[in-house]
Formats: sequence, C-alpha cells, structure tokens
Amino acid sequence: MQQTAIWLNSIGLGAYAQRFAENDIDFSVLRYLTDQDLEKLGVSLGHRRKILAAIAELGGAAFAMPQAVAEPAQQGEAERRHLTVMICDLVGSTALSARLDPEDMRAVIDAYHAACARITLTYDGFLAEFRGDGILAYFGYPIAHEDDAERTVRAGLDIIAAVGRLETRAAEPLAVRIGIATGVVVIGDLSREGALREHAVVGETPNLAARLQALGEPGTIVVAASTRRLIGDLFRLRDLGRHEVRGIAEPIAAWAVEGVSASESRFEAVRAAGLTDFIGREDEIDFLLERQRLAWKGEGQIVLISGEPGIGKSRLAAALAERIVGEPHTRLRYQCSPYHSNSALRPFIAQLERAAAFKADDTSEQRLDKLEALLAIGASRVEAVAPLFAALLSIPSGERYPPLALSPTQQRRRTLAALLDQFEGLARRQPILLSFEDVHWADATSLELLDLTVERVRQLPVLALFTFRPEFEPPWVGLPNVGTLTLGRLDRNDVESMVARVTGGRALPAE
Repeated sequence: MQQTAIWLNSIGLGAYAQRFAENDIDFSVLRYLTDQDLEKLGVSLGHRRKILAAIAELGGAAFAMPQAVAEPAQQGEAERRHLTVMICDLVGSTALSARLDPEDMRAVIDAYHAACARITLTYDGFLAEFRGDGILAYFGYPIAHEDDAERTVRAGLDIIAAVGRLETRAAEPLAVRIGIATGVVVIGDLSREGALREHAVVGETPNLAARLQALGEPGTIVVAASTRRLIGDLFRLRDLGRHEVRGIAEPIAAWAVEGVSASESRFEAVRAAGLTDFIGREDEIDFLLERQRLAWKGEGQIVLISGEPGIGKSRLAAALAERIVGEPHTRLRYQCSPYHSNSALRPFIAQLERAAAFKADDTSEQRLDKLEALLAIGASRVEAVAPLFAALLSIPSGERYPPLALSPTQQRRRTLAALLDQFEGLARRQPILLSFEDVHWADATSLELLDLTVERVRQLPVLALFTFRPEFEPPWVGLPNVGTLTLGRLDRNDVESMVARVTGGRALPAE
C-alpha cells in the first residue's frame, strides 16, 4: 500500500491514498482499475482521467515480474537479494526551513518527494522510505533487471535535473546529493512489524550509500566501487579517490557521475576491462564471413541475429569486426536503448552526434560546422540537406539556413530520405559493416527507416547486422537478401574452456 500512496502523491492526488488502502488497492492492482471502479471510490471525473493517464504512462514494465526473476519474499520471510541502493538528500533543507513559513516548506518537500517518486517508479525502483528531506530507494526489489545499477544512476541524473527545475517559494533553485552502492542484503527483518518489517534491508550497502551521499557536492551523484564495476563506461565518471568514513573499517573508493557517456555499444561500455577470448560460434562466424564476401561484391546483405540476453549476440558482431579489421571498410554502429524507445530516431541521432564529434560546450555555430563537414563525406549537395539534419539534431540554425517550410509529415519523409541518401553516399565510397543492436528497443520511426534500409542495401556493398531478443518478431524474414542466425547456448566443452581462460587455468573444485 505504501508504494501506491507514494505514487498517488507523485501525481498530486495523495488525498485518495486512504481510500485506496481501505479498498485493498495496492500497486499490483492499479493496472486493472477502470473508470467505473474509480467512480465507485468517489473519485471526481477530472481526477479519474488523471489517474488513468498516469497508470498508462507507467506501462507494463512497472507491474510485470519477469519469469527469470524470483518472486519477492513471502510475508514474514527474510530473503537475500542483490540490490542497488540510492539515498537522495535535499541540500540545505535546515537553513531553508528556517527562512520559509512551515506551509511553504511543506510544499517544497512535497514537490521534491513527488519528483523523486515519479522518476524512481519510471525506472522500476522501489521507494522504501521518505526521511524528511531524504529518500531511500531500492533497485532490484521487488523486480530485478539485468541493468539495475544503470537504472539507478539514470534515475539519479533525472532526479538532479528535475529537482533543479522545481518552482517553489524558495528563493534559489533546489539541489540534491545522491549516494549509490550495490551489494547483497537481507530484505525483510523479522524483528519488526507490518510494512516496515516487510521491506527493511539489513547489510552494509545502505550504510555505504549514505556515506557516499555525504561526500558529494550539491547536484552530484557519488557511486561505490561495487556500482562502478557494473556500469562500466556507460557514464562519464570522475575518480574521487579513497575516503575514510565513519562506520566502515577500510577507506572506500568513490566516483562522481558527470553524465551519460557517448558509448557506441552498450555491450562494450559495460565491459570496460575488454573482451575475453572468443570461444565457439565458429559456424556462425563462417556464415557471417560468407555474407560479408557477398556484400563486398555489391550484393548487400542483412543478417538477423536473435538470442536471449547475454547469449553472445553483440560478442559475435564484435568478433566479425575483429576478423575483417584489415580490410578497407566503414563501420557504423547504432545502439537502441530501453530508455529511449519512444524517442524518434534516437539511435541515428546518437550516431550522428558521435560521428560529428560534438562536444558538450560546442556553440550552435561550431556544431553546424562539424555537421556540414560530416555531411560532405557522403552527400553531394550539403546545403540542401543540412537544414534537415540540423533540425533532427535540434541545432538552432540561425540565419545560416532558411526556415524549413514543411509540414511535419513532409519534414519526416524528407529526413528519412536524406538519412538513406547519406548512407548510400558512404557505401559508394567503400564497403560498410553496419551493426544495429537491440532492435527490440527501437522506436517506430527507426523501424520504418530500417525497412527502407533493407530495401536500399540490395545493390550496395553493405553487411548489416541486426541483433535482438526472441520476443521481437522482425518483419524482414524471408526477403532475398536477409539471413538469420539464432544463437543457442554453448556446449559443455566450450563453457569449460571459457571458465578455464577466465580463471587463468587455476584448478577449481569439481562441483
């Protein structure tokens, strides 16, 4: 019930929390509520519409329990879980409360709590506790994801931005400090009662997160070594060195998060230490090399690589790139993300920004100069397409280009055509190895552009690899230039060989 109350507060309708609790409506029931149900509860028409819209925004992921994840502990049971813990603290709240009227201070705290709650729930986190000006949240409970550490850091960055934008009666912008740590804890303390017992966490991880939060400057996230290992190079990090902190015997290492990195590949970003030796998959590599030879002759090829998470899809694509590194070609890499699945053409925008070498402090004029230099490589009439690309990348063009006198539909159609023409121009210069990773997270407009790409590459020296998970049903199966690879698990000999190399040949217990 606490999760539901927090969610209602986050959308400004906390007054209904007691009514929901009296009718046994917990967070798992929300998705099934109808307009008639809410009317029976005495919710006004306007508030019914607001609640139903907010439920729709949560999406299925906020309610679903993946099959691969164990169910949370039964009532009254304790359970070991691997969690990433986030502690968020409002900076200067004591001084602020001395200056503000109590009602105004209450409004500030409510706005801060609501922003934290909305963002935490968006990333499937669990809000365990509001501590006045502090927030305690768990990621990995009750729903666990393969990327809980990344989700926590992204949630923290969004909270910092959202709190800084809050309009309150405080005379200055609000700011928070955030500490994040990861580790094994026991959740469900049998010595306590009710909801507090059910969600209490015992272990070093929350204490470590609290100590890290205290080390941070306003508007920063500080992460522990345990979290830093899991997030790899997905974020820009600044080493803060080692610190002596109260309650922990050894000095702790800490890093400040400075933003999201411009990684070309999630696979390589989370494996900052480099790749292990490639084991098995020789038949698959031979298949890809044969397709590459056909593509380099001008018979463009698409290969659909399917498999469950962690099975080796991206590793296979990387191994192919290693095999042909000595052959002249252009490598293009596009990465889809679960956090941008509703952002039109996000993988293409990110690739263009990387290719143009944009920097955070570039002016609009500098970005336009870099964009034009990039387009000159593949486009014959830069001045004709530059305004479309500038609009796609949200670069103000000032007086350099005339305004685009196009309807949204016309602009979208011409932008897709310009992206395809730029791609073909690059392919006419030299062969292309294209990797489009995690297509199951692609937005609708990107999928439409992939449809057009599959058709366009038939007469071009292009090998395009599309990787995705089994739940995605690609519409390109059966087309003449499309091949498929479904990756199964490695056999026992390959697994033993992999373990032996990872452990450096050290003997392990037989079991």
